[in-house]
Amino acid sequence: MNSADSALVLFSGGQDSTTCLAWALARYDRVETIGFDYGQRHAIELTVRPSILHALRTMSPASDRRLGEDHMIDLSLLAKISDTALTSNVEIAMLENGLPNTFVPGRNLLFMTVAATVAYRRGLNVLVGGMCETDFSGYPDCRDDTMKALQVTLNLGMATRLKVETPLMWIDKAATWKMAQDLGGTALLDLIRSGTHTCYLGERGTLHDWGYGCGKCPACELRARGYAGFMGR
Repeated sequence: MNSADSALVLFSGGQDSTTCLAWALARYDRVETIGFDYGQRHAIELTVRPSILHALRTMSPASDRRLGEDHMIDLSLLAKISDTALTSNVEIAMLENGLPNTFVPGRNLLFMTVAATVAYRRGLNVLVGGMCETDFSGYPDCRDDTMKALQVTLNLGMATRLKVETPLMWIDKAATWKMAQDLGGTALLDLIRSGTHTCYLGERGTLHDWGYGCGKCPACELRARGYAGFMGR
């Protein structure tokens, strides 16, 4: 039987997905999480996931009660069939098609399809993802049109009424930091700053004011610029 108030959150261990998880915990009575090991260069993001989940549980009795099972899915085939800067040790650069070579073709399409399959089996009726059109690297599978089309396709293909929620779609990184503050105050901000991982190179040697990272890759630049905007610098 489907729950009328349940969600499955695509949770990578990064800033955006952690913020989306906190958003879902504030709205749904039952929340589960799903992560994907796709041979990513920054696989360290997967190692921080358990500690983030534990910390979120301790933030409030409601979060502890609502946060359910975590699902880790092996999608290493993505690394085998793609040739990108996120799945191999190559320099990050722009391609002739105008997209950065950090774009993994089909990644979010596959993520959402697998998540929908798990949600079907678990009786969850909302999929929550951190896709964003405002502050992103131009990835076509992060667009609002893509997510809306996927929602239609998934429901047609599985005879369901799943809803796809993307709470960060129209806000920038500064507003994402503000959303985290509104959702969980200083405790959530501190968790995102020191507990999450976003850096494409997997660098966690230096803790900056905005978090761990190399400080030079596109993900770090977005995160640092957003934090500076949030702090009014």
